[in-house]
Amino acid sequence: MTGGKRREDSRLVRGHGHFVDDDQSDRHLHVRLVRSPYAHARVLGIDTAEASAVEGVVRVLTGADVLRMTQPFPQMAPEPGALIQDYCMAVDVARFQGEPVAAVVAVTPEIAEDAAELVRVDYEPLDAVIDAVESLKDLTVLHAAAGTNRVYGDVFEWGEVDAAFAAADVKVSIDRLHFHRFSSTPLEPFATLVTWNADGGLDIFCNISQPGVAMKFIAPPLGISAEDVRLRTADIGGGFGIKQNLYPYILICALASKLCGHRPVKWIEQRREHLQGSAHGNERTFLDTEVALTRDGEILAIRSRHVDDCGAYPRYEPLGCVIWAQVVPGPYRLRNIRIDMQQAVTNKCPVGPNRGFSRMQHIWFLERVIDLCGHKLGIAADVIRQRNYVPSFPWTTPNGCVYDSGDYPQMMQMAKDLVDWSHWQAEIPRRRRAGRLIGIGIGTTLDSGTNNFGQSRIVNPKSPLTGNSEVANARLGVDGRVVVAVGSVPQGQGHETVAAQVAAEQLQVSSHFVIIQPGFDTQRNTHTSHSGTYASQFAVTSLGAIHGAIGQLMGEMRRVAVQLLGLPGDELSFGERDGVAVISHLASDRFVSFAAIAMRVNTQTADLPKEIEDITLNVRHVYRPPFEVPDLQRKYGNLTLTYAAQCHIAVVEIDPDTCNISILAYAAVDDCGKVINHSIVTGQVHGAAAHGIGAALMESFRYDEFGNLMTSTFSDYCPITVMNMPRLAYGNLESPSPFTFNGAKGMGEGGGGPLHTLSAALQDALAERGVVIAESHVSPSDVHALLHGLQDGLTTVHCNVRIPTESVA
Repeated sequence: MTGGKRREDSRLVRGHGHFVDDDQSDRHLHVRLVRSPYAHARVLGIDTAEASAVEGVVRVLTGADVLRMTQPFPQMAPEPGALIQDYCMAVDVARFQGEPVAAVVAVTPEIAEDAAELVRVDYEPLDAVIDAVESLKDLTVLHAAAGTNRVYGDVFEWGEVDAAFAAADVKVSIDRLHFHRFSSTPLEPFATLVTWNADGGLDIFCNISQPGVAMKFIAPPLGISAEDVRLRTADIGGGFGIKQNLYPYILICALASKLCGHRPVKWIEQRREHLQGSAHGNERTFLDTEVALTRDGEILAIRSRHVDDCGAYPRYEPLGCVIWAQVVPGPYRLRNIRIDMQQAVTNKCPVGPNRGFSRMQHIWFLERVIDLCGHKLGIAADVIRQRNYVPSFPWTTPNGCVYDSGDYPQMMQMAKDLVDWSHWQAEIPRRRRAGRLIGIGIGTTLDSGTNNFGQSRIVNPKSPLTGNSEVANARLGVDGRVVVAVGSVPQGQGHETVAAQVAAEQLQVSSHFVIIQPGFDTQRNTHTSHSGTYASQFAVTSLGAIHGAIGQLMGEMRRVAVQLLGLPGDELSFGERDGVAVISHLASDRFVSFAAIAMRVNTQTADLPKEIEDITLNVRHVYRPPFEVPDLQRKYGNLTLTYAAQCHIAVVEIDPDTCNISILAYAAVDDCGKVINHSIVTGQVHGAAAHGIGAALMESFRYDEFGNLMTSTFSDYCPITVMNMPRLAYGNLESPSPFTFNGAKGMGEGGGGPLHTLSAALQDALAERGVVIAESHVSPSDVHALLHGLQDGLTTVHCNVRIPTESVA
């Protein structure tokens, strides 16, 4: 499969897409939110009189309305996290800067905007808790109902950790590493249009990415059944996981609709709102890490303490506290590991799934560990990886996950060839002798795809979710074209193109004979509780569902063709004749068109033979990956189905005067199994590399000690542009997955690869200066602080790496 041009592009580039804000009507009301300027404050009172008096204002909602009309969101955490009361709006205390405290509903967005400035809120500022490690001390408890700031905590241990340390030749200790907050900043921010109909039904048009799970957060707080909710999407301008946290804003609009005569209510997020109050990626601190190794650099065991910062409310958390376990050893054959995992609330924006959710953080940690160990032992970055890579596949990790396929050494060699490794091995020492700060770094990453939701029971045994599933519908249209709908929610990935390509190849016809119904709509009955686009699963679950549905449809079509042609079914084949889709009998040169089959079943029903009376030419297939519920006591089981892998290599140089960082060369090799469409894969890898480079060097949410977000606009939070993107040398390795019908894995894209790689390259450039790269985000100002021993900036590094002398005796 190689594929062709994206069929979505013609519609989108001509402005014929259908996004939420493209729905325009004079009946629409518009919401503007009043957000807390404080990170932590008691809401003493809200005066809405002046705002309500503005002509065109229909209603002003406050926390009192929310408290009266809704229940808190369900929590995924067990106690004490389960006791946290999280509403769609602050009802008594604002817990992060940007949390909504009121909503103005008006006939135009401009009137709502102006009136929102007239809402007067009386606050009592409270002490802010900014650091998750400090938060665990409970000096200031953010949620009185929970009685603690700890959302979740447990020890994850596999293998013989203590025995491995006792037998180790070398022990390396790393005091502290820290993975920062950043976001995906999609082109289209959050958007929703909600109507709470007079009959009690809720109609939601939005750009959420995982509607199957979101329904479980929308219906219960409103006291309605999920069957009373119609949720639909159309074109979406990027997502990357972040838009899963749209549901609180959907509830605000639902309440507004109910209180405003059941009129449709629209909210289109502004960019500053998105940076301040949508969702940030997980922030994680790694403490007291110890590594046991042999003298030649084989890692025997790791033990560490990890503290996850979920922000003010655990929305979609604490799933991040187990999802990292899909990649416990990363791409390495590590067998012994102990992680004390804790999660705490802080007075910061709640986190949400963000490209490589939780796995990116863990693999960055492992890549920092292997690099720091390599530097201390004097082993080159490529050599220490080669000595630790998983050697063969399928490979079962110590916690029971099964890596399906791959060849990590070959992938690294391809990346070395693309970047011209041998050239830089000679050139870097030469430039260093001239006083230049230059380094090369390798980053290997895994993108696990197709979650087993049974892993949620590891953090909460009462979780209702297990396994995974997706559904597709395929029917033969009256014109002979096949119409396909599936429960995925594309956000720019090219799903229409790939779905049509796969269906057409199975039918052995051109893709113009296949119609893909875009968008998601619960009224189509083409969804499951797991439906959506997330966790790199489209190529497995959605295409698996389409493959099954097309197979069923072809079976029905073959039976009809047998009746029409009077020939055995095993002698019939699908294909085209003179531009017409047909089923043919090759030996006799007889055939019947797809259109004739559709007509026989759908319009000539009075004399339909009994043999085909059960045929509808409209079939539904649910694909379910072969998962089991994990062993909760051992935290053991296969937590995901496929493992895409990437190897990135970067060469960087630091200007010693300005501390600006330049990328001199960059290479990326991707292995996503069998490639379905090369152009789409190549585009996604380039986009993911750009995002990861931006996250590593430019994009970071930084808060001051009072909880003020210091990077709340694109003037401060600097997303990468084409001007900052280096030339990317790209290669592709195909190791087909044995666990999928087409050998494909989730694309994954490798968005975390640049973070691991650039940390390693900067470490290599600065190692002779005694610098340790302990932060996943490094800006020029951070480099300046590191070079000059300044520890009073927003980024502070407390990382000491040591090898006890007795270990290497």
